[in-house]
Amino acid sequence: MRHPARLGIALTIALATAGCSTAAGGGPSTDAKPGAKASATTASFTSCGRQVSFTKPPKRTVALDQTSTETLLELGLQDRMAGTANLKTKIPPQYAAAYAKVPVIAPKIATGEQLRAATPDFVVGGSTDLFTKDRAGTREELDALKVPTFVSAVDCPQRNPAGKTPFELLFSDYENLGKVFGAQERAGKLAADQRAAVAKAGETAAKVPQGEDRPTVVYLYSVFNGMPYVAGRTSLPSEMSRIVGAKNAFDDVDEDWPEVSWEEIAKRNPDFIVIGDLSERGRPGDSAAEKRATLTEHPVISKLDAVRDNKILEVPGIELDPSVRSVHALGLLAKGMKDLGYVR
Repeated sequence: MRHPARLGIALTIALATAGCSTAAGGGPSTDAKPGAKASATTASFTSCGRQVSFTKPPKRTVALDQTSTETLLELGLQDRMAGTANLKTKIPPQYAAAYAKVPVIAPKIATGEQLRAATPDFVVGGSTDLFTKDRAGTREELDALKVPTFVSAVDCPQRNPAGKTPFELLFSDYENLGKVFGAQERAGKLAADQRAAVAKAGETAAKVPQGEDRPTVVYLYSVFNGMPYVAGRTSLPSEMSRIVGAKNAFDDVDEDWPEVSWEEIAKRNPDFIVIGDLSERGRPGDSAAEKRATLTEHPVISKLDAVRDNKILEVPGIELDPSVRSVHALGLLAKGMKDLGYVR
């Protein structure tokens, strides 16, 4: 059981001393000094309905989840980080050395007390549900304490311009964080490289049959208590499907990862199945091997052509949620569709 976070006078006192703290050692940023450019100007923008403004780059940023942590590390900002939390899988090798320099304030979801102890001057989270009274504290509480907060635009589509795709919202995160830290060059290059990767994956769509012949796909993210969780209409995989010319079989469900029945999956009869491998998370049924076994042993699902003909792709499960790694899963999807013969 978590105890409610009490962010009050003690946090105010702790934060008052944050400016005197010394940041950790530097890291491999392509910008000479992250924050150097931002020191001369004001970075200001709206993050999930709240104004975020800086007159100088933060020195003690806390990332509340692995997604935010890896984005900051990709931008070379580990020397500006005072903490990280909620690691779900292993940190990729390319971030390992930088990650080792960042204190872990909580192995799981951080509480207000743990956040207070890190004396942050900026808090970054991938989703709004990390900012609640029984977790890190509400954004309103932190604003009152002069601690700016940032929530990924992907988790706040209702507050973002209509027509922006999930990937474009993700890229806007990079660019806004680049403004905050004076790392615009590196953030701009990251966004440009990933836009190019999305465009390359999109070339698949022109070579895939459309209309009634468009291949349908089910994304099996996890199996909990014997029940499957699949990608719904608001998930990133739904957008991935559109990019490569496929159709997410559960696009009629207005959720990210709804729980469904095996019989409903059989009813949708997808042309192929994408398995999210979450073996590093360590829960029963998380690994790709366990999910394959479930598919082949289920009395109904095992009879589907997609299962009998082994039209099954595996991707890292964490990459099916919006993150700096998601374009890699998109590339695997595009390649997998070619390997399965859906590309002319």
